[in-house]
Amino acid sequence: MKGTPLALVLSALSLCSAQDRPGPPFVTRSEVIARHGMVATSQPLATQAALEILKKGGNAVDAAIAADALLGVVEPTGSGIGGDLFALVWSAKEKQLYGLNASGRSPRGLPLEKLRVLAGDAIPKFGPLPVTVPGCVDGWFELHGRFGKLPMGELLAPAIAYAREGFPASELIARAWRDNAKLLADQPGFAAQFMPAPEKGQIVKRENLARTLERIAREGRDVFYRGELAAQMADFLQANGGFLAREDFAAHRSEWVTPLSTNYRGYDVWELPPNGQGLAALEMLNLLEGFDLAKLGFGSADALHLFAEAKKLAFEDRARYYADPDFAEAPLAQLVSKEYAAQRRKLIDPKRAARHVEAGRFAPVSRDTITLATADEAGNMVALIQSNYRGMGSGLAPTDLGFVFQDRGELFDLTAGRANSYAPGKRPFHTIIPGFVTKDGEAWLAFGVMGGDFQPQGHVEVLTNLIDFGMNLQEACDAPRFAHEGSTDPTGEAQDAHGGVLALESGFAPAVLEALKKRGHVFAERKGIYGGFQGIRRDAATGTLYGASDSRKDGQAAGW
Repeated sequence: MKGTPLALVLSALSLCSAQDRPGPPFVTRSEVIARHGMVATSQPLATQAALEILKKGGNAVDAAIAADALLGVVEPTGSGIGGDLFALVWSAKEKQLYGLNASGRSPRGLPLEKLRVLAGDAIPKFGPLPVTVPGCVDGWFELHGRFGKLPMGELLAPAIAYAREGFPASELIARAWRDNAKLLADQPGFAAQFMPAPEKGQIVKRENLARTLERIAREGRDVFYRGELAAQMADFLQANGGFLAREDFAAHRSEWVTPLSTNYRGYDVWELPPNGQGLAALEMLNLLEGFDLAKLGFGSADALHLFAEAKKLAFEDRARYYADPDFAEAPLAQLVSKEYAAQRRKLIDPKRAARHVEAGRFAPVSRDTITLATADEAGNMVALIQSNYRGMGSGLAPTDLGFVFQDRGELFDLTAGRANSYAPGKRPFHTIIPGFVTKDGEAWLAFGVMGGDFQPQGHVEVLTNLIDFGMNLQEACDAPRFAHEGSTDPTGEAQDAHGGVLALESGFAPAVLEALKKRGHVFAERKGIYGGFQGIRRDAATGTLYGASDSRKDGQAAGW
């Protein structure tokens, strides 16, 4: 190409790159396909450890626990035993889906009035005030007690080994660790246990966490909630301005809940009920079902406009109604009904972006995370999601225990009288949501898309990619995403006066951007807000498993 103008060279290279592999140009790799088992996580070491559990005779739940425990070691920027957990479990024997809410509650000894004095206008992002009881460990034992097969010690052994012997920091996690360290260096216990932040490839050892996990493996969940570890955690928090007491840890319990569902074009999509936000994904799907997305085409201005408008409507309901059901009972049946969707769909103008929308009205009723999926040969499947919130949580790291406390309490509303208003002993609104799909009564897909407020949008984008646009699992995962921001927030933050902003990943045609601007959409550049997908699809006829892991993360899908 000597003497060829640079512009022509770049044009030729661009054309070549779009045509030298099968499928759309954005696809990074093929689906992983296997029969005996499959694991998809955001870190390859966790994927491999969970796969070994399956090979040893463990089931999908065993593999999910092992993967999550190890992610807390190698990816502390998104998960750990100081955070909460949610899961959807498909029992192949019973052909039934089970839901677990393992989220923790606020301090019983901290009333709203006192919190408002301490917090001011909003609960802070970091420090002691947003700390709620960590639900992860109890979640592991609930899952294991109901479905587990191998001993808990065997499931935690890989995490303990990597914490003690060390592991090389992977690229994106190392970067996130450095970013978190800049924010949290002054928080009690953080610098001693998490600094200096590692560089990519640097060997990291976490001996404190290894000892903590060993005690949990040996003594069970009660050492964490009623025993010596609970006492250490409570004493540390109260010595550093926190309010969780030993009684708060002792009173903690997870809850088995009935998943919610809607049928979308013949597929039953399942989400957990509030205090999570999974219902928003179901509301969005119900709204979109009234439009022929396949005809409009992936990435078209028409399709993206409808997505954004459906999101606006669903998120106003999210802000008003989604909260701890022990304190505020939401009209779940009405919110997920097709009749309600038909009524709300009339509010969507196909040619113009809405600048302001309201939540539906009913009569009174009597951001940084990990997600993973596992499947075993018997047909059991798990979608599990777990988080510290805001990367490395509150930044408070109890002395010598090797983990950080979550800061989920930031998501309470400080205004009294609302569904998500702060109250003692209450679970805050939660962003993390696992997802599941069945078809004709058989398991079809276990998945999650981490990413704070983006998660319901991510669920809907991946599902429409699969169902409406005919993509395979890896294509649906890698396809460019978009996000809408600016809806009313469950914390009480008001709706954006201009209808919010749209942000698009690279990969959408410039003409689409211009067409959306003409409809009144406002755009903003955003990086890193588009989540991370992990998922496994099962062919019910053959038992073949298809796995995909998001190229936006360090992760891996692997099977055997």
